[in-house]
Amino acid sequence: MQGRVILVTGASSGIGLETAKALAAEGATVALVGRSPERTAKAEAAVKAEARGGAVHVFRADFSKQDDVRALAEAFLATGLPLHGLVNNAGLWHQEHRLSAEGFEDTFAVNHLAPFLLTHLLLPRMLASEGDRRIVHVSSRLHEQAGQTGGIRGRLVHAAAVLKLPRPPGLEARFELEDLQMTGAPFSGLAAYARSKLAQLLFSNELDRRLAALGPARPTSNAVHPGSVSTDVTRDSKLLSVGIRVAAPFLKSPAEGAATSVYAMTAPELAGRGGLYLADERVTEASPAARDEAMAGRLWELSLGMVGLRPEELAEPIRA
Repeated sequence: MQGRVILVTGASSGIGLETAKALAAEGATVALVGRSPERTAKAEAAVKAEARGGAVHVFRADFSKQDDVRALAEAFLATGLPLHGLVNNAGLWHQEHRLSAEGFEDTFAVNHLAPFLLTHLLLPRMLASEGDRRIVHVSSRLHEQAGQTGGIRGRLVHAAAVLKLPRPPGLEARFELEDLQMTGAPFSGLAAYARSKLAQLLFSNELDRRLAALGPARPTSNAVHPGSVSTDVTRDSKLLSVGIRVAAPFLKSPAEGAATSVYAMTAPELAGRGGLYLADERVTEASPAARDEAMAGRLWELSLGMVGLRPEELAEPIRA
């Protein structure tokens, strides 16, 4: 990893921090992105303590604000650094309905729209950089519950996933474009989170399909499931936060959860391989909904409008 520059979002704590520490320990130059100045300063010190030759750069951004995402991209580009890796790790889970600065449902805005925008803004720099280049999106197995999170149906889907059993017929994950603001039914934090994680997978796969036109030396886009990890992503829910603490002995640590992101970014055997979904440091299969190319294309076009990007503003190889 010597000489490689990797930007990690959501790096002030949890999986993102452990990912940044592991990459720094491999010799990479790491750009940390966090929302809280205090937590990000502590993260900077922790990553520097692990660094083996690479520099550590720090940026602040609130992914609920697209202006912050744009300012982050501008600040990174102004450094003049190349970009060999981007780990879209930042994410959240709200218990109640909230809106982003632009008026979008906030879970979708932070978990999908912000990394969608950031990736596009940084992609020209990555395309201009030399060597192995990778984009990693931290999704979740919960994407399998998108559109199927409520009542007995949702519990059946979840139980099948936990027990690694075949999904009951008729309960496939689905992405619903008709109510992106999630105002058509009582708000569910789980439903919003599952949908956002499916959106990340759809974006990852569509991005890689477009990058593939550049040939075998092109950047790759892959998504990962970190596992069931003891983090503070559910800090907005008192009930879920208590549940995480109770279940902590049975959950992965943040460092263990980061392992698949680090594997996706560093494994030699993944060089040039994109459009993958990884869990437990190996390639696995995402839900059929995540592999729906037509839906991915529709979401791509819709997301462009929601972040204010025109097709002609995109990096040339992926405009079509």
